[in-house]
Amino acid sequence: MKYILMMNTMKAGHGVPEWPQKDLRAHIGFMMAVNKELHERGELVSAEGLSFPDQAKLVRAGKDGRPVTDGIFPESKEFLAGFWIIDVDSPERAYEVAAMVSAAPGSGGAPLNMAIEVRPIMTGPPPDML
Repeated sequence: MKYILMMNTMKAGHGVPEWPQKDLRAHIGFMMAVNKELHERGELVSAEGLSFPDQAKLVRAGKDGRPVTDGIFPESKEFLAGFWIIDVDSPERAYEVAAMVSAAPGSGGAPLNMAIEVRPIMTGPPPDML
């Protein structure tokens, strides 16, 4: 079953960008090693890091169907920093992967222990909605 693991983090300007270079390298190296392990196990479908909220726009269809944008939102308290889509045999395995990612090293090498949201990816609408 496929799951999305979403890593939310503190707003831009607080955290990762201020870390010492060696800590940034350790964090990125850790994430690359996790991705490599998941790939080798055949569990990694996709993994992406996202830009900061100051580059985001909300888009809606206007009355004429044309895009209407709103934003940027640098004042966001939290934002989606990145995600993994994994294909694993059980929810428990998805939780293990989320815990592994949660323990990524932060400033000074201490584990971040950040919350990782784990959600199943639906393969279609629930049968009762058909």
